Amino acid sequence: MFYAGVDAGSRTIKVVLIHDADRRVVASGLCAQGVRQAVLAEELFQSVLREARLQRNDIARVVATGYGRNALDWADTTVTEITCQAYGVRHQVPHVRMVIDIGGEDSKVIRLDQQGIVHDFAMNDRCAAGTGRFLEIVADRLEMKLQDLGQITRMAEHPAVISSMCVVFAETEIVGLLASEASPANIVAGVQNSIAKRILSMVGGKIEGPVVFAGGVALIPGMSLALEKELKCPVEIARDPQMTAAFGAALIAAGQKSKVNAGLDHCLLGVGK
Repeated sequence: MFYAGVDAGSRTIKVVLIHDADRRVVASGLCAQGVRQAVLAEELFQSVLREARLQRNDIARVVATGYGRNALDWADTTVTEITCQAYGVRHQVPHVRMVIDIGGEDSKVIRLDQQGIVHDFAMNDRCAAGTGRFLEIVADRLEMKLQDLGQITRMAEHPAVISSMCVVFAETEIVGLLASEASPANIVAGVQNSIAKRILSMVGGKIEGPVVFAGGVALIPGMSLALEKELKCPVEIARDPQMTAAFGAALIAAGQKSKVNAGLDHCLLGVGK
């Protein structure tokens, strides 16, 4: 028996297929988001099925998550990304106490208690300053590829100070730094530090580990170190961090019994259609 999780995120769509017996990932894939969200998601789903040499009727259940989850009317049910991230990360790190999820258009801090129950979360979805979009803007300004940003932070000697909490004003600061001949390495390091400070402000209070970093921004070198510096604790990068929410959705589809709080699922997180 096979199950599928589909994460229709703000920037990319991800699909994960797992086997019921051992929750093993048998195939996965991702593609860029677009205006034909439902069509793109279904095309990716079919592509992943072909990769696994499976047919649609081999999939017992499909759970959709992410911003575009309600557009996927071919999914069996929908679950919010908060819940799916908790499932996916906790499967990898059973004792996780905090999940930091930085994606393309938002960032989230999810707290779990000692029993693995989600009891609190904070979300920044109103400003790009603490998200991957900020890094995309910086890459455009520096005429670099996004995936190359993290590499140059190793050459930073004096990271720039980005004081603006709004991405529009922060971009103006970056233009000024370029005019004053600040190095790209120092600018990128400064931006990463700025994102980490935004996460710290979302965390608030006492930090208990393990802390696990998920989402697409976790793939950018230097970001986990920036978070460790601000949070003053180790930060573990999730295995295949861009896919953890889709993986969690697949686990939910398989009916895995988890200690993620069912009350939060239904009252706050909007499980179902």
